[in-house]
Amino acid sequence: MNRRAPHAETPGRSVPRRFRGPFTRWPRAADAVLAAALFLWVALLEEAAGDSMAVRPATGIFHPALLLSMVAGAALYVRRTRPVAVAYVVLAMWAPTLGSSYSTLGVLVIVALYSVGRHADDQRWGPLAVVAAVAGLVIDGLLLNSPSGDLFGALVMSGAWYLGRRLRMRAWRAARLVQERAAEARRVVTEERTHIARELHDVVAHRVSMMTVQAGAARMVAAEDPQGALEAMAAVEEAGRQALDELRHLLGVLRPDSERDGLGPQPGLADLPRLVAEVREAGLDVSVTNGIRDPLPARVDLSAYRIVQEALTNVLKHSGPRTHTQVHLRDEGDGLTIEVLDDGHGAAVQAVPAAHKGPPGHGIVGMRERAHLLGGSLDAQPRPGGGFRLTARLPVKGEPA
Repeated sequence: MNRRAPHAETPGRSVPRRFRGPFTRWPRAADAVLAAALFLWVALLEEAAGDSMAVRPATGIFHPALLLSMVAGAALYVRRTRPVAVAYVVLAMWAPTLGSSYSTLGVLVIVALYSVGRHADDQRWGPLAVVAAVAGLVIDGLLLNSPSGDLFGALVMSGAWYLGRRLRMRAWRAARLVQERAAEARRVVTEERTHIARELHDVVAHRVSMMTVQAGAARMVAAEDPQGALEAMAAVEEAGRQALDELRHLLGVLRPDSERDGLGPQPGLADLPRLVAEVREAGLDVSVTNGIRDPLPARVDLSAYRIVQEALTNVLKHSGPRTHTQVHLRDEGDGLTIEVLDDGHGAAVQAVPAAHKGPPGHGIVGMRERAHLLGGSLDAQPRPGGGFRLTARLPVKGEPA
């Protein structure tokens, strides 16, 4: 997880918008304008001496070749959806004009070949259209006794197809990268849910074990000490309620079969001093302000500890030792807020000691998943003066997500 690339992790962060031209914003309208402009180009301009362009005389505008130009221009309107067919229609309209002043239809051929490379996934008919276009150029040069322009024209037409092909491949790679990132995010969420389910299972198992012990004690003293037996059963009742609460949350997390890391209760905020001592030994300058007084539900206590643990691990991993870090825990009445601030001015980044690592984590993605499963939220973004800020809000009551 790259903590210094917040655009991939923080939905609230503004991302620079990419430039989108008219062919991206309004493709159909832009293609219609392009087709009309190219038709007017062919109808109004003709080749002059020295390969220059001149305005066609009025008597030359109304010519049978004008119909060919109209058909070729109209075909370009569907160049995105049927690029190969459009290319061959334009080539067919261009062929009768070879050797005449109306061979300026070759401009439409260039656009058609670009469209084949950009929008067609054809590996045979697309390159064949390029070959046909180059052959048409050779014929046109021979008829006009101007073979010098053949090489340049062939390069332009082949280059148009190649440019479109390159842009198509780049767009395909970009789309594939987005899909791979989405798949990786889904995999991270699945693994994090699996780990959370494992931890919650251990919490529930611990409480059920306590219930068994209390019930056994109540049975043994029921005859001699009824009051003690009642107190033990009250403890069993309370533990049962807590276990049911944790089970309800557990059932919302899909857990594939996997080995469990161990049995016994999971850590909570009561273990925070030990965690802070460990990261201080690794060289992190950390201070903690704990404003939590009331006991928390086990799932909230566990998730709060894991979020702080992962946040401190991130500071060590990405900013290095001697980074000044502040951890603030605040009681908000119906929930708690965790805020972790660092100045990002630590020494060179070192490998995080194994003793200070939490469970197999995935950085901000995993922490956000923990918060969302509790019905809370998590925000992480760079600080204006340097460093990083992580804020998590976890509800204490209410239904989990």
